[in-house]
Amino acid sequence: MKAKDRKSNKNVKIAIIGGGSWATALVKILSESEVKIHWWMKNRESVKHIENLGINPRYLSAVKINLKKVKPTHDIRLAIEGADMVILAVPAAFIKEILITLPKNIFDKKIIVSSIKGMIPSENILVTEYIERNFKVKRDNLCVICGPCHAEEVALEKKSYLTIAGSSESVGMKVATILTCRFVKTSYVADLFGTEYCAVMKNIIAIGCGIAHGLSYGDNFQAVLVANAMQEIKRFVNTIYPLERDFEASAYLGDLLVTTYSQFSRNRTLGNMIGRGYTVKSAQMEMNMVAEGYWAVKSIWEINKKFNVNMPITNAVYHVLYEKISPAVEIRILEDILC
Repeated sequence: MKAKDRKSNKNVKIAIIGGGSWATALVKILSESEVKIHWWMKNRESVKHIENLGINPRYLSAVKINLKKVKPTHDIRLAIEGADMVILAVPAAFIKEILITLPKNIFDKKIIVSSIKGMIPSENILVTEYIERNFKVKRDNLCVICGPCHAEEVALEKKSYLTIAGSSESVGMKVATILTCRFVKTSYVADLFGTEYCAVMKNIIAIGCGIAHGLSYGDNFQAVLVANAMQEIKRFVNTIYPLERDFEASAYLGDLLVTTYSQFSRNRTLGNMIGRGYTVKSAQMEMNMVAEGYWAVKSIWEINKKFNVNMPITNAVYHVLYEKISPAVEIRILEDILC
């Protein structure tokens, strides 16, 4: 990164909306730059804990928060109104509830960045589409953060890679520059909705991989499952949002691989528990974090009623989660379909 790019971002004011592990990881990354951060959290006790001890008590508690750069708050309007850039880092299922009381012009002239890899359940639309429609944000001011990148590895300062997707290269590169640091390399791609759909779908596939693993299927089967899943994602994304794109790039294939194979993947963990015999409800209750794929698969399944894309893996996950069909039966059906 050029020195002049770093200087241009000095004292940029950023609001982080969310208190989970990914929000905590983003705070850590941003704290490496000369920016000012307002960090909104719903949990008042967590805000007080961070103010007093400099750590998030509930997520990534090993990460030391730089309170010279970071101001935690429970006042979402305070966090957003003074910001140049707003990064959304809460589960998609809760974003409407969190933003519903805010004035419709609160995002005016701000860059809005979604790091949410899910869909608005009741509307079956992407988070960026929801922000664009309901808060009249110009598409050029919208970006998404793509992987492959796990919060847990950011906390350990392991070398990580992010992709910023957007419609405006200048805005996307500004966000990428701010999110680049000594242990994170960040690039830009001009595919706002395509990368977002891929991020949604890779969580669905991760649940399927987890189910197979929980049923004692091995690496050979998972490799075939993931290879077929990439083709499934291509078919769906190219149908719903046609664009020339490289699905072998990190924002697409890389994000899929890390989510389907990593021990840190909450969606894979959910699927693994279900494959081992947990009910969906009991698995969700035992997990400490939200698995976006649970809501996403219903949205994608309903969207695909219109497009009729061949999506056997997505259908299998939907059948297990929402129609209570035996995981063993669904994976056995996939055995005969995959190649």
